[in-house]
Amino acid sequence: MHQKAFRRTLVIMEHVLNCLVIDDDPEVNTYVCELVSQTPFLQLTGSYDNAPAALHDLETGTVDLLILDINLPGIDGVTFARTLKDSGRPGPRVILISGSREYAVDGYKVDAVDYLVKPFLYEDFFRAVAKVRSMMSQPKAVPGDDHLFLKVEHELVRVNIGEIRYIESFKDYVKVFTGDKMITALSTLKAMEERVAGHRFMRIHRSFIVNLDKIDSIQHLTVRFGKTIIPVTEQYREVFRAEFRDWL
Repeated sequence: MHQKAFRRTLVIMEHVLNCLVIDDDPEVNTYVCELVSQTPFLQLTGSYDNAPAALHDLETGTVDLLILDINLPGIDGVTFARTLKDSGRPGPRVILISGSREYAVDGYKVDAVDYLVKPFLYEDFFRAVAKVRSMMSQPKAVPGDDHLFLKVEHELVRVNIGEIRYIESFKDYVKVFTGDKMITALSTLKAMEERVAGHRFMRIHRSFIVNLDKIDSIQHLTVRFGKTIIPVTEQYREVFRAEFRDWL
């Protein structure tokens, strides 16, 4: 079995991302590892040819970026990424790679930051990992903070957290809706969920996070913001009902 474990001392620098590679094709695995090594802000921590073998490394919580092949033996990459996403634990950002474009929509469903089609060049790889670095460099909101900064094109835009009504996933971006405007920012919905943790926000749909204090009305497990109606999907209903158990 092709498996390499890298026990290097991790570089403790905020801008360096610890990266794990999973691909069962030895040539592709080696190629991706070489691309990681060529990228100054990436630190290769390990590579594997199947997903279960990488679980121990991922459970340490030290992996920032997972470069994951879709067509793996046993558990496929999309299923594995979904398992990590649904675990409830903070996980790495994910870039999916595949020999076909047909799984791109599946990548969107598991909050993958990017999707690379083999064969890809270093320029494609760098664009994808630079996107991850940009997302992770954005400061998180913490309880007591009343604002956050969103990356909009070439600038950071300040947004008051209390003014956010809901956040919608849109491919590689999110749409942040406030009382009077909509801001399109470079981020995944998962990253935004982490950034507003500690405030009264809840994910109620794979594509939506809502501010519980800004909901206009709730009816039949749907929430309304003005004319916008968002369903609470099955995966999130138990937590949502617990929040509003006195009314639902």
